[in-house]
Amino acid sequence: MELKKAKDFCDQWLPAWTGNRPELLISFYSEDAFYSDPFIPEGRNGHEKILAYLRKFISPYPNWKYEPVEIFPTENGFTLKWKVSLPINNGTVVENGVDIVEIANGKITRNEVYFDTASLFKKIKEKQSQNKTK
Repeated sequence: MELKKAKDFCDQWLPAWTGNRPELLISFYSEDAFYSDPFIPEGRNGHEKILAYLRKFISPYPNWKYEPVEIFPTENGFTLKWKVSLPINNGTVVENGVDIVEIANGKITRNEVYFDTASLFKKIKEKQSQNKTK
């Protein structure tokens, strides 16, 4: 995939992760897509199973915001280094991760997400503790 096409895709897809809009988000995935992340390393196949997971996964974080850091085009899509900003009480937690994305006919066919869950939860806990002491 060309870098410009990958960037244009990310400019549309990443905002769909914000606002608790799983139906919009799933529209970027093919009917037979595969999705995995650290919470479901075995993954989910197909719209129905991915959508059920996304509804649970994104609902607690309607205001998080994903931003591309670097995009590396591959033959079938791209690898994306990203940053997520997660508002917690009066502060923000920032975490970084990587997605491996394969696309066919304008839809994601494979999306493998990698990030350090221990680091993310530690940052969230620290931010929550800081807010309790204020």
